[in-house]
Amino acid sequence: MNEPRVLIVDDNPINLELASLVLKTSGFEVATADGAQSALRALAQRRPDVLLLDIQMPHVDGLALLGQLRADASMAGLVVVAFTAYAMKGDRERLLAAGCDGYISKPIEVANFAAQVRSFLKP
Repeated sequence: MNEPRVLIVDDNPINLELASLVLKTSGFEVATADGAQSALRALAQRRPDVLLLDIQMPHVDGLALLGQLRADASMAGLVVVAFTAYAMKGDRERLLAAGCDGYISKPIEVANFAAQVRSFLKP
């Protein structure tokens, strides 16, 4: 069986490193991008099973990137999970309404993170 592929988009290198390490040790193939432009380049090379998308990034924020992806027919069906420090009441609902398929708050809970990501994989 192939390892599930995850693309993590986050401008914080510590977040990228920790999330990558946890997922790799849990059997995921992981690619990372530090912003919208590098995410688009990574998506053009290889489509992931799940995209973990930071919402608050400089230049192009996660919701703007999400809008681009949802408008692109070649990205239809791409599972995009908000991966964010936005954890106030209503943030989860707002991000799901904006088009995210799921929501994982930061900081991650290392013991549960891989299972959270795995729950978004399509059967």
